Amino acid sequence: DHVMLAFAGLSADARVLVDRARIECQSYKLTLEDPVTVAYISRYIANTKQRFTQSPGRRPFGISMLIGGFDHDGTPRLFKTEPSGAYYEYFANSTGRGEKPVREYLEEHYSEENTADEPTTLKLVVKSLAQVVPPGSQNIEIAVMKKVNDELQQRVLSTDEIEALLKVVEAERVAAEAEEAATKKK
Repeated sequence: DHVMLAFAGLSADARVLVDRARIECQSYKLTLEDPVTVAYISRYIANTKQRFTQSPGRRPFGISMLIGGFDHDGTPRLFKTEPSGAYYEYFANSTGRGEKPVREYLEEHYSEENTADEPTTLKLVVKSLAQVVPPGSQNIEIAVMKKVNDELQQRVLSTDEIEALLKVVEAERVAAEAEEAATKKK
């Protein structure tokens, strides 16, 4: 309920890792009577991947994952695991085809004021994705997890919501270009 993940790579490998992670989450809950932390399940997935890179007769998992969620104290966390088993914690990141320009955009534009509330955060996300994704809402999927009054809410944005965000971002881009052109004329 408090962890979401996205992956890039082989979907069959993702299914195997998700099934193993679910079992580990249940085991953790039964043993410790607390929900699993995002760091723990990220480390578990990374260690599983790493073991498969060193085992004879097994191929490595061909998948990169973003694992995000909230720990039981309300702290938001985001981890990325690589096929090699390496994992790192981030404030913002991307995975999959085109991840490098998206990550570079986020490195340049990420700030606390750009992520202060949901609308500005979603605009930052759409602007970063617009760097590599062909225009149109059918090419973008966005999931949101947030904590409201100690209750976690998860949702996937509809095509209409994404289309509205794309229009706002495009209007801001056109206005910025017009302002820049006007400044150059002076």
